Amino acid sequence: MTLRDRYERVLERVREAELRTARAPGEVRLMAVTKTVGEPVIAEAIAAGASLLGENKVQELARKRGALDLRGCELHLIGHLQSNKTARAVGCADMIQSVDSVRIAREISKECVKQGRELPVLLEVNIGRDPAKFGFLPEETQAALAEITAFPGILVRGLMTVPPFSGDMSQTRKFFSQMFRLFIDIRGKKMDNIDILSMGMSGDFETAIAEGSNLVRVGSAIFGERSYR
Repeated sequence: MTLRDRYERVLERVREAELRTARAPGEVRLMAVTKTVGEPVIAEAIAAGASLLGENKVQELARKRGALDLRGCELHLIGHLQSNKTARAVGCADMIQSVDSVRIAREISKECVKQGRELPVLLEVNIGRDPAKFGFLPEETQAALAEITAFPGILVRGLMTVPPFSGDMSQTRKFFSQMFRLFIDIRGKKMDNIDILSMGMSGDFETAIAEGSNLVRVGSAIFGERSYR
């Protein structure tokens, strides 16, 4: 199976999941996660139709920004952002999906002001309360959002999560459902322009769509299994 075949099959599964949950066609965006993927392969994915790309590391994002023809594409940072890499991230990313503290949001804001741009971001929620993961606890999220929306240069567009790994899809579904309720509650308060709920990866994106995700981040199902050494 070619990369184009894999991409088109994943996209087909996304559209089928939309239909099953009475979502509007095209409501759910498919992100191709390019972690460890070389530029020639990413170019092949773009040629196959991928227009939303996600990268975990700032240095990789910056390199790929410079090496690829990304006209018509968006390149998002989806991995943890260290404060000493904020300036580079702000200069290269079309969105930062992994704002996991008020402190890093403040640093992003300062860089946005310096660089004269407004940058959309998502707040990362640690929905499973995993001490090894970054992100706001669910009960902290609304207060953090209220503080961050006052920062210049930042436009909060929604929430992102990576639930704890579980072989039990019913447990994963519960985390997705909790995230959707939090998303709806925040959106109902009309706090900033909240319209994106980013959740779901290769092994669970159809379940995430069923529970309300409108942006799924898929890597291995498109690019194949990868070595992270």
